[in-house]
Amino acid sequence: MDAPRQNKNRWWSLADRVGATASFLCAIHCAALPFVLALLPFFGLGFLADHAFERGFVMFACALALISLISGYRHHHRPLPLLLALPGLALLIIGVTFAEKYSVGLHSVLVTCGGLLVAGAHFVNLRTHRAMHVHGPQCAH
Repeated sequence: MDAPRQNKNRWWSLADRVGATASFLCAIHCAALPFVLALLPFFGLGFLADHAFERGFVMFACALALISLISGYRHHHRPLPLLLALPGLALLIIGVTFAEKYSVGLHSVLVTCGGLLVAGAHFVNLRTHRAMHVHGPQCAH
C-alpha cells in the first residue's frame, strides 16, 4: 500500500474512533443528564446542560459521522454502517430540535438511542474496514 493511501486510511480510522467515542459519550451524557442536572454546576460542568452546547455537539457528530461513514462506504461498499447511522442521526436531530420542547424524557430517549446507533455505525465501519485490509510487504500494520 502506498504512503498517501496508508495515511488516508489511518485518518479515516481515527475519524471513526473519534466519532464512535464522541457518539458513545453523547449517549451517556443524554442518558445521565436528567439524573445529574442539579450536580453539574457544583462540578463546574454546567455548560454540559446548555442546549446550545448540545446542539453544537450533535451537529459536529453528524458531520463527522457522514464524512467518515460515506468514505468508508466508498472503500468497502457495505451499507450496514450507513443503515445504522441514518436513523441514529435522525433521532439525534429530532431530539435536539423538536423533542426538547416537549419533554425531557422524550428528548433523553431520542438522543440516547441516536447516539448509540451512531456509535454502533462507527464501530461497524471500523471493523468492516479492518476486515478488508490486506497485509502486504509494505504494510506498516
